[in-house]
This record gives sequence, C-alpha cells and structure tokens, in this order.
Amino acid sequence: MKHIARKRFGQNFLTDQQVLSDIIRVIHPQHGETMVEIGPGLAAMTRLLLEGLDQLHVVELDRDLVVRLKKNFAPEKLLIHEGDALEFDFASLPVPAGKKLRVVGNLPYNISSPLLFHLAEYVDQVEDQHFMLQKEVVERMVAEPGGKEYGRLSVMLQWRYHMELLFVVPPTAFDPPPRVDSAIVRMIPKKERLACDLARLEQVVTKAFSQRRKVIRNCLNGLFTEQQLIDVGIDPQLRAEAIPLEQYVALANLLN
Repeated sequence: MKHIARKRFGQNFLTDQQVLSDIIRVIHPQHGETMVEIGPGLAAMTRLLLEGLDQLHVVELDRDLVVRLKKNFAPEKLLIHEGDALEFDFASLPVPAGKKLRVVGNLPYNISSPLLFHLAEYVDQVEDQHFMLQKEVVERMVAEPGGKEYGRLSVMLQWRYHMELLFVVPPTAFDPPPRVDSAIVRMIPKKERLACDLARLEQVVTKAFSQRRKVIRNCLNGLFTEQQLIDVGIDPQLRAEAIPLEQYVALANLLN
C-alpha cells in the first residue's frame, strides 16, 4: 500500500537512485560503526546504509512508517526508536568504548534549525553528521562573514563544527518534489573549539543578529560599550554579518 507523504511531518521521500548512491558514497558506512538515521521514511537510504553496517538505529515519528519498517527489516538489523527526533536523547544510543556516533538523515525542512541545535548538544559524542537539508539552510550554515546568509545559525554551528556543502539535489529527486533545492552537508565536530561559555556566546550572537539592519554598536548597546568593541578589534559601525566567529567569542568572554 502506497504511503501518502504527510505535510505536517515535512515528508519528501528521496527516490533518485543516482542521488542515493552519491549520498552513500560520501557517508561511506563501515561495519563496526554505530550510526543513527533520522527520519528513514520509506527506507530508500536505510537499505543502502545497511549494506555497509552490521546494524542501524533509526528515529521515526510517523507510526505508519514504523509499522512498515518493522515489517520490512529484521529487528536485530534495524533498531527502531519511535518518537520525535527533537526530543530524542542521542546519548542513550550504545556506542563501544573509544568510538563515537555517526548521524545521518534527510531532515524535515520545517524543523531543520531547531533539530540542528538539539543535535549540537551531543557534539562531543558524535564522529560526524551528514544531512540533506534545504539548500538555503546549508548556505547559511557554511556562510562566511560579509554576506546576507551569515547569521546566528552560521556562528553557533561554526563554533562547534567544520562544515561543508557537498552537493546540491534538485526537487525532481523527491516524491513529492519540494518547492526548493536541497543540499548535502557534512558536519565534523571540532576537536578544539575556541574557549568560551556557550550560554554567553548564544546571548551575544542572538542580540547581535536581532536587528540586522542596525550597526553592531546599537545592536549590542547595554551589553558592551563602544570602547569594549574596539578593544576586541570590532569597528562599531559594522553590521553583525561582517563580524567573524573569533570576535563573537571574544565578546562572550568579556561577559564572563
């Protein structure tokens, strides 16, 4: 029986075999690894991942799809966690000593940003992440200072990860086709992050980008004096999008 994609779950199922093959090639699953797939859907990628793995964890919210997965896969090969990825405890997955978790998925575009921030809480337990996302979101993730794509998402994720847009996927690769282009992003946690308190960094970055058209002196008024901005190398007349990660970290450390 054909599964009807549900808009409320942001379901667009990847069907293009060449694109699937390209994704598996860049993920390169290996026996002995612990991997979790978010939103396996109709299992097009799941089947290919399992060819290279001993077993695979999946997190799926749609009960109809969970039933389908249970029918089509042996329980010792596919370990199904029914529930919302936004609330799932990724640290609960058993990983051998000395190893880390690999995370993959065609993420629902309607919850991509909150899901990325949720996953960021587990950055120290993760080896790498490969996701299909809306191209516009990936461009924001990897953006460098100076462009309109650069913002809070860019800074907060770049503090934690090395990220790369690997390739673009057209709407025709999906059923039903989304209205936007998609892209595959690779996210590798940084072994050494710039030292700062996460909550302070979040506070500074959120305030800085809350009024993008204003200069940084006005955006951060009340948190820092103009002289403090100058002291960390920031021109007070610049806008938030022109300021690199390192200087946001310097400001966060001033708050401490």
